[in-house]
Amino acid sequence: MAPKKPLRLPVLLLPLLTLLPQADTRSFVVDRENDRFLLDGAPFRYVSGSLHYFRVPRVLWADRLFKMRMSGLNTVQFYVPWNYHEPEPGVYNFNGSRDLFAFLNEASVANLLVILRPGPYICAEWDMGGLPAWLLQKPDIHLRTSDPADNMTKIFALLRKYEPRGPLVNSEYYTGWLDYWGQNHSTRSVLAVTTGLENMLKLGASVNMYMFHGGTNFGFWNGADEKGRFLPITTSYDYDAPISEAGDPTPKLFALRNVISEFQEIPLGPLPPPSPKMMFGPLTLHLDGDLLAFLDFLCPQGPIRSILPMSFEAVKQDRGFVLYRTYLTYTVSEPTQFWVPNNGVHDRAYVMVDGVFQGVLERNMKHQLFLMGKVGAKVDILLENMGRLSFGSNSSDFKGLLEPPILGQTVLTQWLMFPLKVDKLVKWWFPLQLMKRSRPQVPSGPTFYSTTFPILGEGGDTFLFLPGWTKGQVWINGFNLGRYWTKRGPQETLYVPRPLLLSGGALNKITVLELENVPPQPQIQFLDRPILNSTLHKTYIYSLSADTQSAFEPMELSGH
Repeated sequence: MAPKKPLRLPVLLLPLLTLLPQADTRSFVVDRENDRFLLDGAPFRYVSGSLHYFRVPRVLWADRLFKMRMSGLNTVQFYVPWNYHEPEPGVYNFNGSRDLFAFLNEASVANLLVILRPGPYICAEWDMGGLPAWLLQKPDIHLRTSDPADNMTKIFALLRKYEPRGPLVNSEYYTGWLDYWGQNHSTRSVLAVTTGLENMLKLGASVNMYMFHGGTNFGFWNGADEKGRFLPITTSYDYDAPISEAGDPTPKLFALRNVISEFQEIPLGPLPPPSPKMMFGPLTLHLDGDLLAFLDFLCPQGPIRSILPMSFEAVKQDRGFVLYRTYLTYTVSEPTQFWVPNNGVHDRAYVMVDGVFQGVLERNMKHQLFLMGKVGAKVDILLENMGRLSFGSNSSDFKGLLEPPILGQTVLTQWLMFPLKVDKLVKWWFPLQLMKRSRPQVPSGPTFYSTTFPILGEGGDTFLFLPGWTKGQVWINGFNLGRYWTKRGPQETLYVPRPLLLSGGALNKITVLELENVPPQPQIQFLDRPILNSTLHKTYIYSLSADTQSAFEPMELSGH
């Protein structure tokens, strides 16, 4: 009886055959009878690493991919986030940093094969796991549902019915772990990672290391978990990966490279050295004005009116901020409890009365304030979306005021909702409008600060440090660098890639939206190294042996 022909699965591993002149002569085969892959007819094992193009500036794609190849990898694995490419139903964006084909070309130039994971759901600690927020415009939608009759025995039996043999694969071998605001920076030891890789390679397995280069959650793109309470992911996605957030080789990388070299040839030549870093400052920022002063520019179309507050999704605001406004219909002469039922603040509320900052309400964390005010007083609540849940079934993570706030015994009604276009304000309107405005002297609550600074010479990568600041958002030359939360940590610096900065003496503009309180001297510094581990809270630190997990190490996976 003739042996069965190996099954061909050219889509699973995409060697960019269409980009190569000899594409018609190439092949990728799953040889199940011999528990192996065949590439162009020869036995093949992939040693891969994860990198997310959406977490790395486009101009740095080639650098990161080259370093992965020089580390001994022959494959790169990455996701394609649906929400990054279809911001509105039927509207697609594959330009600039979203140019998927350009990234595939860069992988081909680096001589890397590609494992493409297109979703639609990806997790990846990315906002809503890659699902677009506009799905939630249908309030009764059920996300990530499946057949409720999950019988794992039957499922695996079904799998083995069709796949009794096949190559060994570990699609996600963790080199580190993610970070949450308020917990320690997660690490995994070099010894644990290299020992585990060596054991798998000895078995002939193909391996993908998640992450090999983590990158950054720029802008508002971070996701969140829910483990007893809401846990938003930090801006840094360093992941304690072999290639650092700034793209530098780490001791973990060199140790992994040595392991890989025992099993297959690695490219000749040294790895590039760490990129140049620079430090300078302190710089003093100037007060531009509180957020409320720019409301006409932040929401030029004007507010949406409703008896009860509406969610971000109902007003078609995917990320960032919405301002909720109402007016007191009676005088509140004594401090009176102000709260939102059913944990209805998603995710942080910055409360002001007649422009004076009163404090913060936070999902799962802080549920009440005490307010006073005269009849007709203006109550403003700036709601911040801290990132949608990226893991879990049916995780419909609606944002905003999900219940009407209560003051004393009175349900507050008659709301104005202002969806804020903060990125556009910073990038386009600030340079035109600020010169016409007189600068206020007394900040209160969410407030904009800015300054300009030159960089003499070529400059380099750097890390923005905001000592004494509380929480907010930063833009460099109009680019949304991400969230800072100095007061909570663990991340205290924001990675500033060199390509974002103008060198040669040209002026750079930094804009900061501080949401709570600024230090007495509103100064910032640029450092030549990151600070990612400033807190002393409960952490997820992995010192795993190759095959087992210590009983005291809580490795509760969020999934990818």
